[in-house]
Amino acid sequence: MDLRALPKAELHLHIEGTFEPEAIFAMAERNGVTLKYPNVEALRHAYAFTDPQSFLDCRYDCMRVLQKEEDFYELTAAYLLRAHGQNVRHAEIFFDPQAHTQRGVSFHVVVDGIRAAMREAERERGITSHLILCFLRDRPVQSARTTLEEALAYGEGIVGVGLDSAERGNPPSKFSGVFDQARAEGFLAVAHAGEEGPPAYIWEALDLLKVRRIDHGVACMQDGALVQRLVRQQTPLTVCPLSNLRLRVVDTLADHPLKAMLEAGLCATVNSDDPAYFGGYVTENYDAVTRALLLDGDAVITLAKNSFQASFLDDATKRRHLLDIEQWAALNVPKRTPSA
Repeated sequence: MDLRALPKAELHLHIEGTFEPEAIFAMAERNGVTLKYPNVEALRHAYAFTDPQSFLDCRYDCMRVLQKEEDFYELTAAYLLRAHGQNVRHAEIFFDPQAHTQRGVSFHVVVDGIRAAMREAERERGITSHLILCFLRDRPVQSARTTLEEALAYGEGIVGVGLDSAERGNPPSKFSGVFDQARAEGFLAVAHAGEEGPPAYIWEALDLLKVRRIDHGVACMQDGALVQRLVRQQTPLTVCPLSNLRLRVVDTLADHPLKAMLEAGLCATVNSDDPAYFGGYVTENYDAVTRALLLDGDAVITLAKNSFQASFLDDATKRRHLLDIEQWAALNVPKRTPSA
């Protein structure tokens, strides 16, 4: 199957996690920032992460080179160009403003740079995108409130709020008040839950944050009642297979629960999370998990359709993309021969 040509949406993508090592060093030189890694090879070697926190430490250190609006524009433009080459038709992009404002980079510098690249990609290549602000769950709640207030000036330029960073010990309930305020202001809600955290965090994200999607969510498979609820409500799960592998959520991709999630009727999707750090963008994730779990064409089609159904696109646009998937399937997925 030509998975690169498969029409797809990406719903779990941290723009800071698309920062390729060569671009990091080029930007560091331009902005006069000294990295703790002597060269590109040393930085890549540091990607042997032992857990989510070791990854976050590395990513936050590399973020220091992002200082100007043009930096955020270049970062986002590079991702969208690569995504277009993998036939990503629509992307819902996370960004972490607190990671930048806490080191003196203004909120508008971050957002204006990202949005300029998003508008350019839609105008020149037809790839649409939405921007989702993520609160850092290991930062004080007041910091999230301040960040939300800064986002209000952008109106529909920021469609939603999310919750990311170190999950363990930082339950969604900590941010219930901020999410109440965000939803009252018209933001859609999503949240990371059930990656390294327990199923209880998914329950909290649903009941207290009232999220529309669960990011990651693989821990749901440990709780039968939770699986039943997610299936009944068709709450989307934005699963990131290569991320789960690199951060030791699973020992091998053959152990990944994605196939079981689909068989249970969950609305699972495939995404790349922080692809520059985890060894693959969205097509590489589709390819790796298809091979490891022996997914058939029907499963791949379901994953691609789920990615649009779970998006924040309008219904008419969703239908157009779903039709394109059907056309791809007619050319790439062999029809099943009826049993004799």
